[in-house]
Amino acid sequence: MLRTIVNGGGLGLMAALLLCATGGGGRNTGTQTTSPREDTSCALAQTTRAGSKGKMDRELVYIGTYTEGESKGIYLFELDMATGALTPKGTTAVTGSPSFLALAPNHKYLYACNESASFHGTQDGAVSAFAIHKNGDLTFINQVSAKGSGPCHVSTDAKGKYLFTANYGSGSVAAFPIHADGSLGEATGFVQHVGSSVNKSRQEGPHAHSMVADPTGKYVLAADLGLDKILVYKLDANKGTLLPNDPPFARVAPGSGPRHIAFSRNGKYAYVINEMGMTIIAFAYDGAHGKLTEIQTVSTLPEGASGDDDSTAEVEMHPSGKFLYGSNRGRHTIAIFAVDEATGKLRYIGEQGTEGKTPRGFNIDPTGTFLITGNQDSGNVVVFRIDPQTGALTPTGQSVEVPKPVSVVFLPETH
Repeated sequence: MLRTIVNGGGLGLMAALLLCATGGGGRNTGTQTTSPREDTSCALAQTTRAGSKGKMDRELVYIGTYTEGESKGIYLFELDMATGALTPKGTTAVTGSPSFLALAPNHKYLYACNESASFHGTQDGAVSAFAIHKNGDLTFINQVSAKGSGPCHVSTDAKGKYLFTANYGSGSVAAFPIHADGSLGEATGFVQHVGSSVNKSRQEGPHAHSMVADPTGKYVLAADLGLDKILVYKLDANKGTLLPNDPPFARVAPGSGPRHIAFSRNGKYAYVINEMGMTIIAFAYDGAHGKLTEIQTVSTLPEGASGDDDSTAEVEMHPSGKFLYGSNRGRHTIAIFAVDEATGKLRYIGEQGTEGKTPRGFNIDPTGTFLITGNQDSGNVVVFRIDPQTGALTPTGQSVEVPKPVSVVFLPETH
């Protein structure tokens, strides 16, 4: 079941444009008279109007879910870029627990890890490929073994030649070739992680949690929660193989549990969110050699807050490069940081409640206007507007019900 909930309102785009042109009662700006609310609407309208030349006025949004209970798979929505309104387009792909989604760089294909799948009677999960139609509908292409159990993350390289997956259950990572028709080939690269760390209940063995290519395309980084390591692999662009780098990994503080990775806009810094430690580590990144050097660790919690029985999940960089966001699942918040682009260091700004429970996955639209979060345990997807000057999040009043939403991917209208 999908249901749209709208709380609050606001001036429509045309009304805001009219106010910009005619003015209204309020303070005198020197050229026209506007109220503070009209000032804000004017700025929004002008931004939207200016951005409409060659840019989208809507985006499509895919929501990946856990298919336990009511959920059927991947859901599609249309996002109004002026208001933040989400319009449900229904279930676009029926598939087992597509818990993480990745868009191909050419916007023609969507990939998913099937976390609950038992591939051909084995203990392995699966990864699936879908073709994207002009209206956003998906057509299943094929599915291959993830080469491990509990696949929880997928991503592609910048050229769309390879798909990478992290298998949490078995603690392994793999690379798959992407063919010209968007289909996936069998794994060309595979590494089984080994070892453990200090928390015997959660780090008794390897638990690979994400796998992302670096901005140079030469290396792929894997965050392993069970090992307290960020492992770095050399990617052979012709063969699709993964070889340990030298140095092969960067350690994080014992018991941190590294989960996901985000790079700075200039590629000089990498940010790792630690699920268990409730922290984000800023690393200087040497793209020529695939080397990580820790420069700072910050908490995702406000000063004095307890992280007991809490955990983080997603980390995302704003397209401007000025702000970084991380989700706190137990507090049901998004932590907000300012980024010093020269030094890579972070400054905690604050947090915003997600208007739901357990924000496992969230994402920022390519224009940097909206952040959408999936609240897994309350079953709702919520839209926030991002202040481009401060990075602050403001609820738009737009919320839709989706069963167990855990991954958010944007598809621009111009795909």
